[in-house]
Parts: sequence; structure tokens; C-alpha cells
Amino acid sequence: MAVVCMVFFIVMCCQEISLAKELQINQALVILHNTLSKHNVSVLYLSDYCYKCLYQLLIRAAVQQGDHPTNASATVSVLFPLTLQIVVGQEHNYSAICSRHDSFGEFGHYSIWVHSASGNESVHDLSCRYTTDRAPVNSYLPIAVAFAIMIGLTFIYATGCYLRRLKCTQRYALQLLGTFAHSTSVELSPVPSADDSAQPKRPKSRRLRSLDTFRGLALTAMIFVNYGGGGYWFFEHGPWNGLTVADLVMPWFVFMIGTSVALSFNSMLRRGIHRLQLLRKLTWRTIILLLIGVFYINYGPADGHFSWERVRIPGVLQRLGFTYFVIAVMETCCAKKELKQYLDSFWAPVRDILIYWPEWIFIILLETLWLCLTFLLPVPGCPRGYLGAGGIGDDGKFPNCTGGAAGYIDKWLLGANHIYGYPTCKELYHTTEPFDPEGVLGTINSVLMAFIGLQAGKIILAYRPSNLSILKRFLIWAVLLGFISAVLTKCGREEGFIPVNKNLWSLSFITTTGCFSFILLGLMYYVIDVKEWWGGEPFIFLGMNSIFVYVGHSVLGWYFPFSWQMKHENTHAERLLQDLVGTAIWVLIAYMLYRKKFFLKI
Repeated sequence: MAVVCMVFFIVMCCQEISLAKELQINQALVILHNTLSKHNVSVLYLSDYCYKCLYQLLIRAAVQQGDHPTNASATVSVLFPLTLQIVVGQEHNYSAICSRHDSFGEFGHYSIWVHSASGNESVHDLSCRYTTDRAPVNSYLPIAVAFAIMIGLTFIYATGCYLRRLKCTQRYALQLLGTFAHSTSVELSPVPSADDSAQPKRPKSRRLRSLDTFRGLALTAMIFVNYGGGGYWFFEHGPWNGLTVADLVMPWFVFMIGTSVALSFNSMLRRGIHRLQLLRKLTWRTIILLLIGVFYINYGPADGHFSWERVRIPGVLQRLGFTYFVIAVMETCCAKKELKQYLDSFWAPVRDILIYWPEWIFIILLETLWLCLTFLLPVPGCPRGYLGAGGIGDDGKFPNCTGGAAGYIDKWLLGANHIYGYPTCKELYHTTEPFDPEGVLGTINSVLMAFIGLQAGKIILAYRPSNLSILKRFLIWAVLLGFISAVLTKCGREEGFIPVNKNLWSLSFITTTGCFSFILLGLMYYVIDVKEWWGGEPFIFLGMNSIFVYVGHSVLGWYFPFSWQMKHENTHAERLLQDLVGTAIWVLIAYMLYRKKFFLKI
């Protein structure tokens, strides 16, 4: 860790530190120089990620006074490319001079000069000149260095594991141990003989290490992005439509809920546990998840006194708890103890689907309900089936329609004061309405995502021990879900029938993340459980204590050593260092709990 810290502080070059004193992270400075004596000049801006949005005023410079041009400046976000439009005239009576589409660099200084070619200052005689006064910094250098370090550490670890398994290495280690024992008079235990190795080995555990590893990977990513992700935009949730790294984490958890339910419930039924006992167990677990979610999400050291008037009802653990309850009740009613009796049937190749037909009917009806509410429910002041962010989007026609039916249902059922008031679209789309990404309507599709994960578990149960059949069916599901996503989105971010949207948990969001989940779980299953090339370290440690780590990182995230007062807060380097250190500490804590055999279960 000391080496990593040293490398990162070397990466924090003097240029980035000095520029960070003037600007905030992910910002650039734009300066407008007006050399006209008859016209006010304004700069309007539009982000590429703001769909059908209205231009917003960025800078306005008054007419030139005397011989010196009038200057005005403003900061712009460098997260997404911008279109700048330079206009003259008064508000609502603009005349465009020129426009420029550009991606600004972090901490860069840019100037726009507006002047007249002939001096008569007619609109058609005006022109613009763009200059870069100060070059931006390479904001991606810290994460490139961090990635290189992680790749290097992974290579060293893999090489060490490989060398440790070699017979020559083992013999050399035994020789060293023998020499050490002889010099210290320590008696070594005898080396197992060939006869000993012929003894029957202890049967392997049927627990899927790949599933725990997948869960741990998702939790590690969640901790990192929740701590800030180094201030990089792709480690934050997307403004509205689209997909970022942070958007993948929650659906992965929901997918694994379904897979875990399929495997664990089948195991309990085979052990003779009655279905009524399962129902009591899952009900208790749901209640605990809901209570933890409500209390921890609404109170923290900096929140002051708890307020019932503004308590947020939806949340991550609440959604996970409700999703688990629906899937677990469904599986309690429909799970099969033994699947071997279906092997001789003509429909055996699809037995993982046909023998669970009641579950499929329930899910189809549930998804039909989501489609009807989303596209047919009348929302006051909004068009039917509206999926936009509202605000200045869609040419500003529906400013109060954020989320369409999903937002309307949450405000109607829960009240505007009891849902999330700062959605990810607020800054980009200038929205004023609250919107909860863990709302009621989106929870229906959360159940669908868990059902997709449930199918992964059923595939493992139905086709084990044929690993090839399991992997082929994982691939079939991934291709099918990917094809549905391509149709729904028309392979684009905005123009599809149903865009990928994490805030709404849209149908295309479920099929897209479900496709990724099958691919990732299939790869891990092959590498970890089939070939045993990797034991899942270090992610498996977090995956086996996920509730403890999730709640712990949320409650203690603002305390030392998980965070500290940064000297250069406006640099990616120190932010990234802090977030990586905080994440690494939780990995270490999970490893220590694993060694102590402490596993928090609900």
C-alpha cells in the first residue's frame, strides 16, 4: 500500500495541483471577449447527453467600452461534449453568429473572441475566433497508473500461485523446511506417501464459489463508486438514459438474489425442510432487510435529528428485500426437490423452463402490468408513455414530467417528501421534481431481473454435472437477452422504443444487464468451479459477508481511515487514492472475517 501511495503522489504533477486551485474537478474555464460596440454577445450551451434539450445561457458580455473588449467568464463541465452557440441580441431575440461542438479538457482555459470583419457590425459581418489559453491536464493519467498497478499485482499473484503448484517448487520448499528444522531441532510431520495419496479425498463442497465471487466483485465495485470513484464520470450513475459502470452494480446484486434462491431453496428442500419453514424464514429475512434499509438510509452523523416528515421510504435494501420476498415466495411454492425424474421426457432439454411454467405465467403477468402502467397510465400534464427526464428536455415541453408514470405513482403512493429529491438528471436537465430510482414501478422490473437470475440457478441444478450444457445455456440466454436489448433500443442511447435507463429500471435495462450477468457468471463458473484456475480471491471474501460489508461501508464511509481531509481535493489523483484505500480496507476486513469464520447471516 505504501508503494501505491507513493506512485499516486508522484502522478499528481505540479500543473494539476496549481490549476486545481482555480477550478473545481471536471471543470474548464471559458472566457468571452466582446469587441463589438453595438451588440451584447452571449454564449449558449447544450450537452450531448441532454436529449432534445433547450440551449442554456452560459456567459453574457456587454458591449465594448472604449478601446478594450468586454470580458466575461464561466466554468463548464468537461464530463460530456458540449455545443456552444454564440449569439448577439437580447433574451428571446437572439441572432446566431457561430457555433462550435467541442470536448473541453479538465482545468483548461479557452477564449472566444467575437469581432467584426469590416467594422459595420452587421450580423452577417460578425465572426468568432477560438483560442486555448492554457492547455488542459491529462485527467486520466491517475486511473491509468492505478490500472497498471493492479494488473501488475494480479500478474505477480498469479505467477506466485503457479510457481507454488509446481513439483520442483514444492520439493525445494520441503528442502528448505528440512534444513530449517535440522538447524532448530524442529520435528517435521512426515510427507504424505503415495499410499496416503491413494486414500479417498474429502468430497468437494457443492457451494458455488463463482457465485460468491460474482457477488463480491459487484460489492467491491459498489463500494468504490459509492466512495466517489476518483471523481470520474463513468464511475457515476448516468444522467438519464445510457449505461455506466456504476449502473451495472445493483442489477448484478438482484440477479444473484435469484440465483442464490434457486440453489439454496433446492438444498433446503433436499434436506427435508418444510415449505412452511421456508416461508417463515424468508419473511423474517425480508423484514430485517426492510428495517435496516429504512433506518440506515435516513440517518447519518451529518443528518441531524431524524425527521418523520421527510423520511425516504424507498431504498436499495428495501428494493432488495421486496424483490427477494417475491422471488422466494414464488420459489417456495414451485421449487422441485429432484429433477432426475424429468431426464427421460422428450422435453428434457428445456426442463429448466417447462417444469416451472407457473412461475413464467406469473412473471409474464407482472411484466404486462409494468408495460400497461408505464405506457397507458394517464399522467396529468404529461403524454402517455413518457420516459423522459422532463426539465429542459424534449424542448422544455414537459418540465414536471420526470420519469412519467414511475414518478407519478411514487408521488401518489408515497408522497413527494418521502422519495429521493436529487435524481441524477437534476443537474443536467434542470429538473425540479423529486424522483426515486428505487421507486415502486421499477421494483416490478427488479423482480424480473431476479427471475432471470433464478433461471441461471435452475440451469445449474437441472444440467449439473454437465458443465458444457450449463455454459451453453448461459450463452444462449446472453445472446437472447442481448438481441431483445438491440431491438428495444435500436442499438442507440435515446431513439429506441424503450431506452436503457437505470433510473426507471426499464425493460431494456433489465435485458442488457441480464445479458452481461450471464456472460460474467459463465466466465467465472468456468474459471473458478470448472477449471479451478482461480479461487475467487479477494472478491470471494466480500461475497460471503455481503450484508455486513454493505452496511458497514455505508455507515463508516465518512470516517478515518476510509476517508480523510484531502490536501488536493480537486485532483483526481488524491480522490482516486482515497477511494481505492477505502475499498481496499473493506477487502482486508472481509478477509479477516473470513479467516475468523465470521459470516453475518440474516
